[in-house]
Amino acid sequence: MKLDFSKGLIPAIVVDDSTGDVLMLAYMNEEAYRKTLETKETWFYSRSRETLWHKGETSSNTQKVKSIQADCDADTLLLRVDPSGPACHTGERTCFYRTIDENGKAAETGMPSNKRIFDLLMEEIESRKTEPVENSYTNYLFDKGIDKIAKKFIEEAGEVIIAAKNNSKEEIVFETADLLFHTFVLLASQNVKLEEVEQELRNRSAKKGNSKGDRKKIEKW
Repeated sequence: MKLDFSKGLIPAIVVDDSTGDVLMLAYMNEEAYRKTLETKETWFYSRSRETLWHKGETSSNTQKVKSIQADCDADTLLLRVDPSGPACHTGERTCFYRTIDENGKAAETGMPSNKRIFDLLMEEIESRKTEPVENSYTNYLFDKGIDKIAKKFIEEAGEVIIAAKNNSKEEIVFETADLLFHTFVLLASQNVKLEEVEQELRNRSAKKGNSKGDRKKIEKW
C-alpha cells in the first residue's frame, strides 16, 4: 500500500499496544516513515525544528513498533508500540493528560495517580543503577546485593501483616508503601521491568475469563 505524502507530512497516532491508551500524535514525512520501518522504532518529523527526530534519542524513552495501520485514505497512520518510558516530554505517560470540562477549561488530571507514581518510582530506582547518588538508600541496597534486598523485602512484608493484625488502616498504607518500594528495588536488581509484571497480570486476567473449568487457569489467578 502506498501512503499519501503529497502534502509532505501525515499524522501518526501512537497507541500503547498493551493498554490501548493513546500516547501521542506526531507527524511523519516519507523519510521518517522509512526509518520507522527500518529500525522498528518510531521516527517523526518536527515541524518546529524542521528536522527528523528519533523518539527517545535523548530521553531513552523509545517506542518499539509492534504494528502499523493506515486509514482508508492512506494519509494517517496508527502505530501500536511498546513504550520504554513516558511518551510526553513533561514526564507524563501520555501527552493526553488534560481533561477539558464543560466550560472548556483544562485540568491536568493526568493518568490515575497510582499508575503515575508507580512508573516514576520505578524509573527513579532504575536510574540509580546507572547514575548512583551519594547517600542514596536505593544505591545502598544495590551495593549490598540481592541478599540484603530480599531480607528487607521479607521484613516489610512482615510489617504489612502486623499492621493488618493491628487493624490499622494508616499503618497498612504506610507499610505497604515500604513493601512496594522494596518490591520495585528487587525487580530492578533482577532487570525485570514493571511492564513485564503488568503484562503477566493482564495475561492472567484474560485466561481467567476463558478458563472453561481448567483448574490450573483458575488457580493461577
